[in-house]
Amino acid sequence: MSNSSCIRHFLLLALADTRQLQLLHFFLLLGISLAALLGNGLIISAVACGHHLHTPMFFFLLNLALADLGSICTTVPKAMHNSLWDTSNISYTACAAQLFFFVFFVSAELSLLTIMCYDRYVSICKPLHYGTLLGSRACAHMAAAAWASAFLNALMHTANTFSLPLCNGNALDQFFCEVPQILKLSCSHKNSLREMGLIAVITCLCFGCFVFIVFSYVQIFRAVLRIPSEQGWHKAFSTCLPHLVVLSLFLSTAAFAYLKPPSMSSPSLDLALSVLYSVVPPALNPLIYSLRNQELKAAVWRLKTGCFQKH
Repeated sequence: MSNSSCIRHFLLLALADTRQLQLLHFFLLLGISLAALLGNGLIISAVACGHHLHTPMFFFLLNLALADLGSICTTVPKAMHNSLWDTSNISYTACAAQLFFFVFFVSAELSLLTIMCYDRYVSICKPLHYGTLLGSRACAHMAAAAWASAFLNALMHTANTFSLPLCNGNALDQFFCEVPQILKLSCSHKNSLREMGLIAVITCLCFGCFVFIVFSYVQIFRAVLRIPSEQGWHKAFSTCLPHLVVLSLFLSTAAFAYLKPPSMSSPSLDLALSVLYSVVPPALNPLIYSLRNQELKAAVWRLKTGCFQKH
Protein backbone atom coordinates (compact mmCIF):
# COMPACT_ATOMS: atom_id res chain seq x y z
CA MET A 1 0.00 0.00 0.00
CA SER A 2 1.94 2.97 -1.27
CA ASN A 3 0.15 5.84 0.44
CA SER A 4 -2.94 6.92 2.31
CA SER A 5 -4.86 7.63 -0.90
CA CYS A 6 -5.15 3.83 -1.34
CA ILE A 7 -6.79 3.42 2.07
CA ARG A 8 -10.58 3.49 2.04
CA HIS A 9 -11.08 2.10 5.52
CA PHE A 10 -9.25 1.09 8.68
CA LEU A 11 -9.53 -2.07 10.77
CA LEU A 12 -10.15 -1.43 14.45
CA LEU A 13 -9.01 -3.76 17.21
CA ALA A 14 -11.72 -6.24 18.21
CA LEU A 15 -12.74 -6.13 21.87
CA ALA A 16 -12.95 -9.94 21.98
CA ASP A 17 -12.24 -13.00 19.87
CA THR A 18 -15.32 -15.12 20.58
CA ARG A 19 -18.92 -14.27 19.72
CA GLN A 20 -20.09 -14.66 23.32
CA LEU A 21 -17.52 -12.19 24.62
CA GLN A 22 -18.32 -9.76 21.81
CA LEU A 23 -21.97 -9.73 22.86
CA LEU A 24 -20.94 -9.39 26.50
CA HIS A 25 -18.80 -6.36 25.63
CA PHE A 26 -21.70 -4.90 23.64
CA PHE A 27 -24.03 -5.05 26.65
CA LEU A 28 -21.32 -3.73 29.00
CA LEU A 29 -20.69 -0.76 26.71
CA LEU A 30 -24.43 -0.22 26.36
CA GLY A 31 -24.82 -0.12 30.13
CA ILE A 32 -21.89 2.28 30.58
CA SER A 33 -23.18 4.51 27.77
CA LEU A 34 -26.69 4.67 29.24
CA ALA A 35 -25.23 5.47 32.67
CA ALA A 36 -23.12 8.27 31.16
CA LEU A 37 -26.04 9.67 29.16
CA LEU A 38 -28.36 9.57 32.16
CA GLY A 39 -25.87 10.97 34.67
CA ASN A 40 -24.51 13.77 32.52
CA GLY A 41 -27.95 14.55 31.13
CA LEU A 42 -29.32 14.96 34.65
CA ILE A 43 -26.44 17.26 35.61
CA ILE A 44 -26.93 19.42 32.50
CA SER A 45 -30.69 19.62 33.08
CA ALA A 46 -30.36 20.29 36.81
CA VAL A 47 -27.83 23.09 36.36
CA ALA A 48 -29.73 24.62 33.43
CA CYS A 49 -33.09 24.55 35.23
CA GLY A 50 -31.98 25.24 38.80
CA HIS A 51 -31.49 28.99 39.12
CA HIS A 52 -29.72 28.60 42.46
CA LEU A 53 -27.08 26.51 40.65
CA HIS A 54 -26.14 29.33 38.29
CA THR A 55 -22.74 29.76 39.91
CA PRO A 56 -19.25 29.43 38.38
CA MET A 57 -18.66 25.97 39.86
CA PHE A 58 -21.86 24.52 38.40
CA PHE A 59 -21.42 26.40 35.13
CA PHE A 60 -18.08 24.68 34.58
CA LEU A 61 -19.56 21.37 35.75
CA LEU A 62 -22.22 21.72 33.04
CA ASN A 63 -19.49 22.25 30.45
CA LEU A 64 -17.60 19.22 31.79
CA ALA A 65 -20.76 17.11 31.46
CA LEU A 66 -21.08 18.23 27.83
CA ALA A 67 -17.46 17.22 27.18
CA ASP A 68 -18.06 13.83 28.83
CA LEU A 69 -21.15 13.21 26.72
CA GLY A 70 -19.30 14.15 23.56
CA SER A 71 -16.33 11.96 24.44
CA ILE A 72 -18.29 8.78 25.09
CA CYS A 73 -20.57 9.35 22.09
CA THR A 74 -17.48 9.60 19.87
CA THR A 75 -15.87 6.26 20.70
CA VAL A 76 -18.46 3.88 22.12
CA PRO A 77 -21.21 3.69 19.42
CA LYS A 78 -18.80 2.40 16.77
CA ALA A 79 -17.29 -0.11 19.22
CA MET A 80 -20.79 -1.32 20.10
CA HIS A 81 -21.68 -1.62 16.41
CA ASN A 82 -18.53 -3.64 15.70
CA SER A 83 -19.14 -5.96 18.66
CA LEU A 84 -22.77 -6.53 17.76
CA TRP A 85 -22.21 -7.18 14.06
CA ASP A 86 -18.82 -8.89 14.41
CA THR A 87 -16.97 -6.42 12.21
CA SER A 88 -13.95 -4.13 12.61
CA ASN A 89 -14.24 -1.73 9.68
CA ILE A 90 -14.37 2.04 9.94
CA SER A 91 -14.24 4.26 6.89
CA TYR A 92 -11.37 6.67 6.29
CA THR A 93 -13.68 9.68 6.73
CA ALA A 94 -15.34 8.29 9.85
CA CYS A 95 -11.92 7.56 11.34
CA ALA A 96 -10.80 11.14 10.74
CA ALA A 97 -14.02 12.46 12.29
CA GLN A 98 -13.67 10.15 15.28
CA LEU A 99 -10.07 11.23 15.88
CA PHE A 100 -11.02 14.91 15.60
CA PHE A 101 -13.92 14.73 18.05
CA PHE A 102 -12.05 12.52 20.52
CA VAL A 103 -9.10 14.93 20.69
CA PHE A 104 -11.54 17.85 20.83
CA PHE A 105 -13.57 16.59 23.78
CA VAL A 106 -10.59 15.19 25.73
CA SER A 107 -8.69 18.47 25.30
CA ALA A 108 -11.76 20.42 26.41
CA GLU A 109 -12.11 18.18 29.46
CA LEU A 110 -8.52 18.79 30.55
CA SER A 111 -8.94 22.56 30.08
CA LEU A 112 -12.22 22.58 31.99
CA LEU A 113 -10.77 20.53 34.86
CA THR A 114 -7.92 23.04 35.09
CA ILE A 115 -10.37 25.95 35.14
CA MET A 116 -12.44 24.19 37.80
CA CYS A 117 -9.29 23.88 39.87
CA TYR A 118 -8.82 27.66 39.56
CA ASP A 119 -12.44 28.12 40.64
CA ARG A 120 -11.84 26.08 43.80
CA TYR A 121 -8.58 27.96 44.46
CA VAL A 122 -10.25 31.37 44.27
CA SER A 123 -13.26 30.18 46.29
CA ILE A 124 -11.13 28.95 49.20
CA CYS A 125 -7.97 31.06 49.07
CA LYS A 126 -9.41 34.39 47.82
CA PRO A 127 -13.10 34.33 48.79
CA LEU A 128 -13.39 38.12 48.97
CA HIS A 129 -12.35 38.41 45.31
CA TYR A 130 -14.49 35.52 44.06
CA GLY A 131 -17.19 37.70 42.49
CA THR A 132 -14.59 39.84 40.74
CA LEU A 133 -12.28 37.11 39.45
CA LEU A 134 -15.08 34.74 38.48
CA GLY A 135 -17.89 36.96 37.31
CA SER A 136 -20.30 35.78 34.63
CA ARG A 137 -18.30 37.39 31.84
CA ALA A 138 -14.99 35.95 33.08
CA CYS A 139 -16.54 32.47 33.33
CA ALA A 140 -17.94 32.72 29.80
CA HIS A 141 -14.55 33.83 28.46
CA MET A 142 -12.73 30.97 30.22
CA ALA A 143 -15.20 28.37 28.97
CA ALA A 144 -15.00 29.78 25.44
CA ALA A 145 -11.19 29.69 25.61
CA ALA A 146 -11.30 26.03 26.74
CA TRP A 147 -13.54 24.99 23.84
CA ALA A 148 -11.68 27.12 21.28
CA SER A 149 -8.27 25.79 22.29
CA ALA A 150 -9.64 22.24 22.18
CA PHE A 151 -11.00 22.83 18.68
CA LEU A 152 -7.67 24.23 17.49
CA ASN A 153 -5.77 21.34 19.04
CA ALA A 154 -8.09 18.76 17.44
CA LEU A 155 -7.93 20.50 14.06
CA MET A 156 -4.11 20.59 14.04
CA HIS A 157 -3.76 16.95 15.09
CA THR A 158 -6.36 15.68 12.62
CA ALA A 159 -5.05 17.67 9.67
CA ASN A 160 -1.45 16.74 10.35
CA THR A 161 -2.12 13.06 11.11
CA PHE A 162 -4.20 12.43 8.02
CA SER A 163 -1.77 14.29 5.78
CA LEU A 164 0.82 11.57 6.46
CA PRO A 165 1.41 8.93 3.79
CA LEU A 166 0.39 5.56 5.21
CA CYS A 167 2.10 2.46 3.90
CA ASN A 168 2.14 0.02 6.84
CA GLY A 169 -1.31 -1.42 6.33
CA ASN A 170 -4.60 -0.21 7.74
CA ALA A 171 -4.97 -2.20 10.99
CA LEU A 172 -5.11 -0.13 14.20
CA ASP A 173 -4.23 -1.61 17.60
CA GLN A 174 -7.09 0.27 19.24
CA PHE A 175 -10.90 0.05 19.30
CA PHE A 176 -11.17 3.66 18.11
CA CYS A 177 -9.06 5.98 15.95
CA GLU A 178 -6.38 7.90 17.83
CA VAL A 179 -3.18 9.66 16.82
CA PRO A 180 -0.47 7.23 18.08
CA GLN A 181 -2.04 4.25 16.31
CA ILE A 182 -2.27 6.04 12.97
CA LEU A 183 1.31 7.27 13.33
CA LYS A 184 2.40 3.62 13.46
CA LEU A 185 1.08 3.22 9.91
CA SER A 186 3.06 6.16 8.55
CA CYS A 187 6.01 5.59 6.25
CA SER A 188 7.21 9.21 6.28
CA HIS A 189 9.89 9.82 8.89
CA LYS A 190 9.88 13.58 8.28
CA ASN A 191 6.15 13.99 8.67
CA SER A 192 6.15 11.71 11.70
CA LEU A 193 8.71 14.00 13.31
CA ARG A 194 6.41 16.95 12.58
CA GLU A 195 3.55 15.16 14.31
CA MET A 196 5.81 14.19 17.21
CA GLY A 197 6.80 17.83 17.54
CA LEU A 198 3.13 18.79 17.72
CA ILE A 199 2.56 16.11 20.35
CA ALA A 200 5.56 17.44 22.32
CA VAL A 201 4.05 20.95 22.35
CA ILE A 202 0.69 19.61 23.53
CA THR A 203 2.47 17.49 26.17
CA CYS A 204 4.19 20.61 27.49
CA LEU A 205 0.84 22.40 27.70
CA CYS A 206 -0.67 19.42 29.53
CA PHE A 207 2.29 19.40 31.90
CA GLY A 208 1.73 23.12 32.49
CA CYS A 209 -1.90 22.39 33.41
CA PHE A 210 -0.71 19.64 35.74
CA VAL A 211 1.78 21.94 37.48
CA PHE A 212 -0.90 24.64 37.87
CA ILE A 213 -3.30 22.09 39.36
CA VAL A 214 -0.72 20.78 41.84
CA PHE A 215 0.28 24.30 42.88
CA SER A 216 -3.38 25.30 43.31
CA TYR A 217 -4.18 22.30 45.48
CA VAL A 218 -1.14 22.87 47.65
CA GLN A 219 -2.46 26.39 48.32
CA ILE A 220 -5.99 25.06 48.83
CA PHE A 221 -4.92 22.47 51.42
CA ARG A 222 -2.81 25.05 53.24
CA ALA A 223 -5.82 27.37 53.40
CA VAL A 224 -8.17 24.58 54.52
CA LEU A 225 -5.86 23.54 57.35
CA ARG A 226 -6.06 27.11 58.68
CA ILE A 227 -9.88 26.96 58.90
CA PRO A 228 -10.73 26.75 62.63
CA SER A 229 -14.11 24.99 62.44
CA GLU A 230 -14.77 21.38 61.48
CA GLN A 231 -17.82 22.52 59.51
CA GLY A 232 -15.60 24.76 57.39
CA TRP A 233 -13.28 21.82 56.70
CA HIS A 234 -16.20 19.66 55.63
CA LYS A 235 -17.61 22.32 53.30
CA ALA A 236 -14.25 22.95 51.67
CA PHE A 237 -13.46 19.27 51.15
CA SER A 238 -16.97 18.50 49.90
CA THR A 239 -16.40 20.83 46.95
CA CYS A 240 -12.74 19.94 46.31
CA LEU A 241 -12.77 16.18 46.78
CA PRO A 242 -15.01 15.30 43.78
CA HIS A 243 -12.92 17.46 41.47
CA LEU A 244 -9.72 15.91 42.80
CA VAL A 245 -11.04 12.35 42.33
CA VAL A 246 -12.24 13.04 38.77
CA LEU A 247 -8.96 14.73 37.92
CA SER A 248 -6.88 11.89 39.35
CA LEU A 249 -8.87 9.24 37.48
CA PHE A 250 -8.57 11.11 34.19
CA LEU A 251 -4.89 12.05 34.43
CA SER A 252 -3.54 8.83 35.96
CA THR A 253 -5.10 6.47 33.41
CA ALA A 254 -4.27 8.69 30.42
CA ALA A 255 -0.70 9.32 31.59
CA PHE A 256 -0.03 5.64 32.23
CA ALA A 257 -1.53 4.69 28.86
CA TYR A 258 0.65 7.11 26.91
CA LEU A 259 3.81 7.26 29.03
CA LYS A 260 4.28 3.65 30.12
CA PRO A 261 7.49 1.91 28.95
CA PRO A 262 7.20 -0.03 25.66
CA SER A 263 8.21 -3.20 27.52
CA MET A 264 4.93 -3.03 29.46
CA SER A 265 2.78 -2.80 26.35
CA SER A 266 0.46 -5.62 25.45
CA PRO A 267 -2.79 -5.63 23.46
CA SER A 268 -4.91 -6.59 26.49
CA LEU A 269 -3.31 -4.00 28.79
CA ASP A 270 -3.50 -1.23 26.18
CA LEU A 271 -7.14 -2.06 25.55
CA ALA A 272 -8.00 -2.03 29.25
CA LEU A 273 -6.24 1.31 29.76
CA SER A 274 -7.94 2.89 26.75
CA VAL A 275 -11.32 1.87 28.16
CA LEU A 276 -10.34 3.32 31.55
CA TYR A 277 -9.47 6.77 30.23
CA SER A 278 -11.96 7.06 27.36
CA VAL A 279 -15.11 5.23 28.51
CA VAL A 280 -15.17 4.96 32.31
CA PRO A 281 -14.65 8.63 33.37
CA PRO A 282 -17.70 10.02 31.50
CA ALA A 283 -19.88 7.49 33.30
CA LEU A 284 -18.29 7.93 36.75
CA ASN A 285 -17.92 11.73 36.81
CA PRO A 286 -21.63 12.49 37.43
CA LEU A 287 -21.74 9.91 40.24
CA ILE A 288 -18.59 11.29 41.88
CA TYR A 289 -19.86 14.88 41.78
CA SER A 290 -23.40 14.10 42.92
CA LEU A 291 -22.32 11.91 45.86
CA ARG A 292 -20.48 14.70 47.66
CA ASN A 293 -22.49 17.76 46.58
CA GLN A 294 -25.73 18.18 48.49
CA GLU A 295 -26.93 21.08 46.32
CA LEU A 296 -26.52 19.04 43.16
CA LYS A 297 -28.18 15.97 44.72
CA ALA A 298 -31.14 18.06 45.80
CA ALA A 299 -31.43 19.69 42.36
CA VAL A 300 -31.30 16.32 40.57
CA TRP A 301 -33.93 14.93 42.94
CA ARG A 302 -36.23 17.91 42.31
CA LEU A 303 -35.66 17.49 38.60
CA LYS A 304 -36.59 13.80 38.74
CA THR A 305 -39.73 14.48 40.76
CA GLY A 306 -40.71 17.47 38.63
CA CYS A 307 -40.80 19.81 41.61
CA PHE A 308 -38.47 22.60 40.55
CA GLN A 309 -39.63 25.81 42.13
CA LYS A 310 -39.74 28.99 40.07
CA HIS A 311 -37.41 31.68 41.37
